[in-house]
Amino acid sequence: MARDLPHLPVTKRKILQFKFLIPFVLVLSVSVIAVTQYFQSISYLLRPLWDTPPKPFTRIPHYYAPNISMAQLCQLHGWDILPAPRRVFDAVLFSNELDILEIRYHELLPHVDRFVILEANSTFTGIPKSLSFYENFSRFGFAGSKIVYDMLSIGELDTGSRRQPFHVEAYHRRSLNMLIRRSGIAAGDILIMADADEIPTPETVQLLKWCDGIPPVMHLGMKNYMYSFEFPVDDNSWRATAHVYNEHTSYRHSRQSNFILADAGWHCSFCFREIKEFVFKMKAYSHADRVKQKSFLNPDRIQKIICNGDDLFDMLPEEYTFADLFKKMGPIPKSGSAVHLPSHLIKNADKFRFLLPAVGLSAPEFTASNVQGSTDARQSSLPDLVASLSKAVSSLPYVPDDGNCMHDSRRRNLANDPSKLRFDRADASKRIRHYRGAEYRPYMIAWPTIDVT
Repeated sequence: MARDLPHLPVTKRKILQFKFLIPFVLVLSVSVIAVTQYFQSISYLLRPLWDTPPKPFTRIPHYYAPNISMAQLCQLHGWDILPAPRRVFDAVLFSNELDILEIRYHELLPHVDRFVILEANSTFTGIPKSLSFYENFSRFGFAGSKIVYDMLSIGELDTGSRRQPFHVEAYHRRSLNMLIRRSGIAAGDILIMADADEIPTPETVQLLKWCDGIPPVMHLGMKNYMYSFEFPVDDNSWRATAHVYNEHTSYRHSRQSNFILADAGWHCSFCFREIKEFVFKMKAYSHADRVKQKSFLNPDRIQKIICNGDDLFDMLPEEYTFADLFKKMGPIPKSGSAVHLPSHLIKNADKFRFLLPAVGLSAPEFTASNVQGSTDARQSSLPDLVASLSKAVSSLPYVPDDGNCMHDSRRRNLANDPSKLRFDRADASKRIRHYRGAEYRPYMIAWPTIDVT
């Protein structure tokens, strides 16, 4: 027979103890959630306390001036000049950086013997992607005879690829090793290993070609830029390397030497023309886990970030001292200098205006009041009017008429806002499409229906 348990009265003291526990539990829960959500930020903030900087490089000063012989330049670096230049091979893993790659290949074309490029049909995070280099090969026809290209199919590596992007990246790099070996490279040739957006200067490549006594493996110190050359970050880019090739050389993007050549190039990270390219890279590259919230991929947010020079992932700088950490916190200061940048970029400033400092112009206003007379006269004047419009708008890196910085990649199609363009209405209408870059058409501005009086 079951026995009734004795009734235990709940005292006021126990109730009070329980009430005191509620705030403690709430604070603990909130703390756990905050630490979990912001662990990376907290970790970066406290990095100077728990981490130590890597061993410093042995920095090799970089000497260059126009009209100085290669023999003298080699001597200034403590090296001898070779009787004949070495061959140079440039190897990159390609994702979608078409504009930067075009600048890279034009800049290095006279100095490089082979461009080795590997492209995959999937990202490091397992997202299927188009073969953009293959589809735009005509854009690189100027270097066609020097390009060694292959496509990597990783459709069978989908299991776990989203969870282990660094493993997939390693597979890409091993595949590039095999392509390098098939490219015709030989012992003693120079092999440059870098990401597509890490561009050595022509002067650097000339030193590698002509100077005897360079380290067998040497990192290339580069200036870091973010979003465009308007936002210089620091001079601490070091992952690009130059190798005197031998049978043991392999493609890696980590530290491989204690030597680094100073001021050897440009590293322009997230330097894209279109907002969709920013979104793609944020989801595709090995650090895609930094996209903590779906709102990070909002185009308007990205637009504001890249105009202000803020961090796309709301992260703190990766620094080893509190002084350096606090120095780099906040937006990247804008630079008004376009000196010592890739020559192809400057020669084609209109095409690559989105990569250059803003010129501070206001959005122009156009009228068609001078287009009068018969319908035939109006139609004959239309091409001149269109040419003026195209030239004026394409010359603007930003359109600040609404008080907001507008990246060239996302001009928000002025066509969609007729108030930006003033025309008198009439019954003769023409829809005009203007392509920037007649041959390659990197992107299109669709003009509105223009009514001509």
